[in-house]
Amino acid sequence: MSKFLIRGGNRLSGSVKVDGAKNAVLPILAASILASEGTSVIEDVPWLTDVETISEVIIALGAEVRRESETVLHVDSRNVKEWIAKESLVRRMRASFLVMGPLLARMGRARVALPGGCAIGARPVDQHIKGFQALGAEVEVGRGHVEARVKGNRLKGTRIYLDIQSVGATQNIMMAAALAEGRTIIENAAKEPEIVDLANYLNAMGASVRGAGTDVIRIDGVESLRGANHTVIPDRIQAGTFLIASAMTGGDVYVEGAISNHLKPVIAKLKEAGIQIEEDVNGIRAIGGPGNRPLDVKTLPYPGFPTDMQAQMMALLTVLPGNSLVTESVFENRFMHVAELQRMGADIKIEGRTALITGVPYLTGASVTASDLRAGAALVIAGLGAQGETEVNGLHHIDRGYLKLEDKLRTIGADIVRVE
Repeated sequence: MSKFLIRGGNRLSGSVKVDGAKNAVLPILAASILASEGTSVIEDVPWLTDVETISEVIIALGAEVRRESETVLHVDSRNVKEWIAKESLVRRMRASFLVMGPLLARMGRARVALPGGCAIGARPVDQHIKGFQALGAEVEVGRGHVEARVKGNRLKGTRIYLDIQSVGATQNIMMAAALAEGRTIIENAAKEPEIVDLANYLNAMGASVRGAGTDVIRIDGVESLRGANHTVIPDRIQAGTFLIASAMTGGDVYVEGAISNHLKPVIAKLKEAGIQIEEDVNGIRAIGGPGNRPLDVKTLPYPGFPTDMQAQMMALLTVLPGNSLVTESVFENRFMHVAELQRMGADIKIEGRTALITGVPYLTGASVTASDLRAGAALVIAGLGAQGETEVNGLHHIDRGYLKLEDKLRTIGADIVRVE
């Protein structure tokens, strides 16, 4: 098992380029199996372990996936004939369940194992199933998998109201509805930038999706889709991670490619803490830190403060003066990083879904272990600002969402190495 060794105290400075968004790439690759003709060329694809997994899932279904370069994938789905997703692959990663909608729409039948992934909460798939049933599919759940089949020749467009703004359910229903007969309207839809990116890709394939980015999405089904060229949006969570890392070290870092509209709540909180933020069309710059005012942070569906930035922000709050509050309203089990931050000297008390953080003068390096992807990023940030050496274990979690994180951090002055 590999680990990071971080010597804290270096002030980060310079420019770092953000990769394509992992959370946009995964549904886009799942959607590529909707194309019964042509080849898709997808650019700005970070070759992360999660991207590799979803690629293996669609290859096992009959697609051909070829890497032209480090960031360009060619996907040919013309020969997709299989309707059962490979269970051993799906259980590795929750996002693999996103092949259910495309398979159901194109093949008329789909069987996908109940998904795995980070242990941050229940994250049931009931809203996905509700959507498939509303579109006219017969769905059975049992023996660890979900199986669905189309009644008749095609799924039928309908109106679907989601009980919660589920990103995955919105994406799965959008993809299934793209080949359905008639119009589908998704109400209380998720509004994340990754939803908009998927809609843009589907439209490039010949679909008719309108309203992505709002809470009402309209999809007029078409008879077939073709491969398309698409460039993935920048990763807003990676960008936010670099901004907070800069603040943690009192740095001056320009995050190239970051889109400020995607990060409004994170930018607002950093400014509130006393960090200077400069925004332009090409990126975001964070100057100074770690800050001089405590914060009250509550995670919410987009455009609220993202749950995927909660752990990283908490790492920064551990050294802000005064008492800060973090309320996690999206997932019920997303404070697993707290015990590891406490090992580094953080003063954090948990009450249900709320954490009270009393700022300390400094953190101290320790041996810590990442419990999930974003917890791992938080521990790296803590190590960058801590006194002494920090050992971060569990890098397989971090590698799911950050490509060569140590290399990027070294380019802006971090003392970090990966040890096998």
